[in-house]
Amino acid sequence: MAIRVAHFATGNAGQIALRQLITDPRFELTGVWVSSDAKVGKDAGELARTHISTGVAATKDMASLLADQPDCAVYCAIGDNRVGEALADLRRILGAGINVVSSAPTVLQYPYGVLPERHIAALEDTAKTHQVSLFVNGVDPGFVNDLIPLAFASTCQRVEQIRCTEMADYGSYDGVTVMFDVMGFGAQPDAVPPLLRPGVLSMAWGSAIRAMAAGLDIEVDEITDSSELEWASEDFDVAAGRIPRGGVAAMRFEICGWSRGKRVLVIEHVTRLRPDQRPDWPQPAQEGGSYRVEIVGEPSFVVDICQTSALGDHNYAAIAAGAGRIVNAIPAVVAAEPGLHTALDLPLISRSRQPPSGTLGDV
Repeated sequence: MAIRVAHFATGNAGQIALRQLITDPRFELTGVWVSSDAKVGKDAGELARTHISTGVAATKDMASLLADQPDCAVYCAIGDNRVGEALADLRRILGAGINVVSSAPTVLQYPYGVLPERHIAALEDTAKTHQVSLFVNGVDPGFVNDLIPLAFASTCQRVEQIRCTEMADYGSYDGVTVMFDVMGFGAQPDAVPPLLRPGVLSMAWGSAIRAMAAGLDIEVDEITDSSELEWASEDFDVAAGRIPRGGVAAMRFEICGWSRGKRVLVIEHVTRLRPDQRPDWPQPAQEGGSYRVEIVGEPSFVVDICQTSALGDHNYAAIAAGAGRIVNAIPAVVAAEPGLHTALDLPLISRSRQPPSGTLGDV
């Protein structure tokens, strides 16, 4: 019997997740929530860019979706700049007795030791009271920081350091809120990008550091972060908008987990808006972008993850991977014991069956 699923938000990640819910025979779509008036009333198939008419019309009425009592909700609303609201949404859905898989807030990938205990307890208590579960994951933070490094580390006799790196050209990424309001691309030198304000990086990726530490049974004494910016030498346009001369055009940052005075866990991001920027910074393994997991130990590993898609470029493929990660987790989350779950306690999440050919629209 198909798992009944309600879907929340149809942005970059949400649209892709919705497409899988429509085409994957494991699921039955019960409703779609949107935040935009322009999307209200549109068929879910249209919002997912398929040629399928689902008969499910989008709504802004969250209560109506919850009243249908689906088995699970897929929550893809942005959480980077609205953590409090996203936490409240998740608690509301759990409080309606509905399991949740979510792409945000990413701090919930592994909130222990990162998020204030009162927020964790509120979600945990709500989930257990209503006998449902919550799982939040993605790419980075997500499987590049938990599944991949821990899988390879399982072959090592010893591990001295793990470094997870994203290297990507974001020039084709059209997420305006993330690009400008969160990461601060285009900002002038006198304005500190929100992502780089004191403590924000350590909070945002602290969950990934803590997840690796828990999986390796390493005690992290401190999490620190650092960053470096590059400025535009001229005005130029990217998919999200215009980058003015003198504005932030590339950034590199690190989040480090320290144990006994040593950097044992490192997450690094190298983000360019044009491939010619900062050639001295680490370069991806494929044109556009890739991920790299480096393990120093015995044996040591360098693992390059090169994401591609028939429907878009490296940025699209990365978003699709994050969407697939949570949608494919639905059966495991529905079957799990009530409470908050991480990649460390759920069973291995495998891929979905291939949807019928000819059902996907152009992207």
